[in-house]
Amino acid sequence: MKEKKIRRPSRIAFCFVSFLLIIFMVLNVVITNVVSPYFGFIQNFLTEAPKSNEAKEATAASAEVTKTIEEEGIVLLKNNGSLPLKDEKINVFGNGAANFTFGGTGSGSGDTSANVSIYDGLKNAGFQVNEDLEQFTAEKSIAREDKGMVGNDFAINEIPVKDYSDELLKDAKEFSDTAVVVISRSGGEGDDCPMSMEDYGGDADKHYLELQNDEIEMLQMVEDNFKNVVVLLNSPNAMELGFLEDEAIDAALWVGLPGSVGCNAIGEVLSGVVNPSGRTTDIFAYEVESAPSYYNFGGYDYTNVKYANASMFAGTGTAATGDNPYHYVEYVEGIYVGYRYYETAAADGYINYDETVQYPFGYGLSYTDFSEEITDFKADGKTVSVDVKVTNTGDVAGKDVVELYYSAPYNKGGIEKSQVILGGFTKTDSLEPGKSQTVTVSWNYEDMASYDYSGIKADGGAYVLEAGEYQINLQKDSHNVIDSRKMKVDRDYIYNEANDGARSSDEIAATNQFDDVSFGDNLTYVSRADWEGTMPKERAVQSKEATKEQVAALENGTQFDIDDDVDNIVVKNHGLKLKDMKGLDYDDPKWDELMEQVSVKEMKLLIGNGGWETMPVKSVGKQFMTECDGPNGINNLMANKFSGVNGNNFTGQCVLGQTWNTSLATTMGESIGQECVEYNIAGLYGPAMNIHRSPFSGRNYEYYSEDGFFSGKMAAAEVIGIQSKGVNCYNKHFAVNDQETNRDAGGLVTWVNEQAMREIYLKGFEVAVKEGEAMGIMSSFNRIGTVPTAESYPLLTTVLRNEWGFKGCVITDCVMACTTEDVNQSLLAGNDLQLTVLGQLKILTDTPVQKQALRRATKNIFYMIVNGDSLNYISTSMPTIEKVLIVVDIIIAALFVLYYVKRHKKMTKWKASQKQKEEVEK
Repeated sequence: MKEKKIRRPSRIAFCFVSFLLIIFMVLNVVITNVVSPYFGFIQNFLTEAPKSNEAKEATAASAEVTKTIEEEGIVLLKNNGSLPLKDEKINVFGNGAANFTFGGTGSGSGDTSANVSIYDGLKNAGFQVNEDLEQFTAEKSIAREDKGMVGNDFAINEIPVKDYSDELLKDAKEFSDTAVVVISRSGGEGDDCPMSMEDYGGDADKHYLELQNDEIEMLQMVEDNFKNVVVLLNSPNAMELGFLEDEAIDAALWVGLPGSVGCNAIGEVLSGVVNPSGRTTDIFAYEVESAPSYYNFGGYDYTNVKYANASMFAGTGTAATGDNPYHYVEYVEGIYVGYRYYETAAADGYINYDETVQYPFGYGLSYTDFSEEITDFKADGKTVSVDVKVTNTGDVAGKDVVELYYSAPYNKGGIEKSQVILGGFTKTDSLEPGKSQTVTVSWNYEDMASYDYSGIKADGGAYVLEAGEYQINLQKDSHNVIDSRKMKVDRDYIYNEANDGARSSDEIAATNQFDDVSFGDNLTYVSRADWEGTMPKERAVQSKEATKEQVAALENGTQFDIDDDVDNIVVKNHGLKLKDMKGLDYDDPKWDELMEQVSVKEMKLLIGNGGWETMPVKSVGKQFMTECDGPNGINNLMANKFSGVNGNNFTGQCVLGQTWNTSLATTMGESIGQECVEYNIAGLYGPAMNIHRSPFSGRNYEYYSEDGFFSGKMAAAEVIGIQSKGVNCYNKHFAVNDQETNRDAGGLVTWVNEQAMREIYLKGFEVAVKEGEAMGIMSSFNRIGTVPTAESYPLLTTVLRNEWGFKGCVITDCVMACTTEDVNQSLLAGNDLQLTVLGQLKILTDTPVQKQALRRATKNIFYMIVNGDSLNYISTSMPTIEKVLIVVDIIIAALFVLYYVKRHKKMTKWKASQKQKEEVEK
């Protein structure tokens, strides 16, 4: 038998295989180290919705809260006695029935695919719905086109009357003499409601917030054929509703955007199981053109600013483009927004209120009647306190809203003041017929002060409570007085450091910070001293040239006068962990020790990658944390391969506002907070709390109301609920971000006087910080004057931190969608976190000033996180991707060892054979 020849193992093969294995291992190690900061983000990208029983229970509980919000947020606008419905059979008309709007579009949207439809909501309430008509509407209706994250399909697509056959109408009349007509509108991020419907298949001379011809004809058809007609207004935006005064329309409900199960509440309100108790949070004018804001809302271009400073967009891959990259909007109405205009102009005789306003702010009917009376009134020089006795004088149980307004003395040509201003409110418990409840509503004298930005009483600006007689009114709404008391203020109280600053609730008394904005474009603001001469009469010109100073400011970017005499940072390990800081004062020396542990590299990664996450910081034991959009429910856009992970779809914030129930707002906050805990989410981008400056604003569905104080009270209550679960929330968008048109194109240049800013547009955020102890803020895309809000030191540091005492984190709006700010300037201004991912921004660390700005921002982020509870409930387990890479390393190492051992054995055998061969040859 021939002996098998043993060959020497190839050196070339050994070197080649070894080289490949070493290369694979080195690459894997390099990838692991380079990508490791982003493991959490990658893991989040692959995350599916949690399937635990706890998560399901949290979402189910949120759905129940949603139903309660809709129950209390529905506003009964009209009722001739036809509601509650006595007929169990209903004909439902309108394209809106088949294409019901549950929530808005954009980052505040959610998954509505499983929501209870209006048809099912009616059926669940015990009604029989005409199924033939339902099928006809489904077949003939045209769904809204999905415009993605930003944009909206404003086509009405009402079914033409000619499509309704005589037989269908005949059968419907035989089925029931009750018809419910659904009128739907939608809103969302990126677009404001159109002022002409020409581009959306509608009427060129009509805007989105009035009935289109097809709707008018459909409604007339229903009125002509049915005895009992009820209109459901499914819209987040105030509309022109003069048509509701037709005698043939028996009742109307403003249902807003009802979310996941809110249609069940609509059915129960129609049936009478639930008594509606909502109130309007906007004034409803017969013609929206009557509001002064109408004439300065929308798209206006600067024609002579052609480019942005390249450094402004350094490293971002984006830039302002187009012939007119910069745009502006002028808030010439000043403080006269919503009811503040209509009530004041009417009191001064400038407008006829009854001919101009259909429904006041705070208006709403009930199935029962209430009496209200002031039973005790105190004004002690510090606090106004009003006891109100509410009695249900009707036949069914219900809740009532108590609204207190004040009227301050006004001197013509003096500080601008609204005739009435909401001072406080509350909602009663459910009262049985004949039962009473006494509630107390109070506020501070300082809250009635007006901001004097033009130096009438205070040089350099200050809040001023002027001497004179004040009237405190218990009102049904912003217009109708029930009971009143009077009080006197003996002298002017000027809340600045030279006078009465010590009485202020501010840590540092407010003074003018925005003179360049108030006076920078030489605007004539609306004044009650001269309504005729200051009220705009026509739409502002669509374009104009910016001044030389404005051009220079826009092209050169923000310039800071900073103190560069600061020490360089020290990096030193003190053995502390972030969790050790919980409960410590912001100025506790231990914070300095903790911050010394964090390297510049870690700070840059944390600050520059704040999009839907906060990065891990190993030096202090901070794990990766997911954050997500969520004014109306968890909307984790970055999870599940961009298909999103959604929690319960809450009602629009506009409906929550219509409840006028701060306790319910807290309950909603607790509910969404608990969902966040179960979904492993540490932070929420919300509540959203800009102002319904105009009914045309596309994002009004995310915002509570037209009143800054009211919005602040609702937001503070919701924030308390969210943060009670340990979840961070970012109140947005700070500030004066009240339209979508041009919001991100180069940064919308916003001109507004400081009185309007402080009394209306900043007020909600102030209340949320002072009363809700909000620890997160999101700055906005737009500019205040020529300065991006994210670069505004007066806004983010002087006002927010120094005056209001805010201690926490400010994040930008989405830098990935649009860059309107310089990250390095924003850090100096007080903007801590950048809403972007994957190291998109070029953060400079060349000087001690820049490094100290990084350290301050990092501390603010840490302070917010540690004072929640997310460090305890967010998973600290190793991300799957990291585990996979480690396994790959082990496999490669094992393969290398196995290959080496196998080759070693072959080499041993070969050497033995060679030795044997040599011995034979000898």
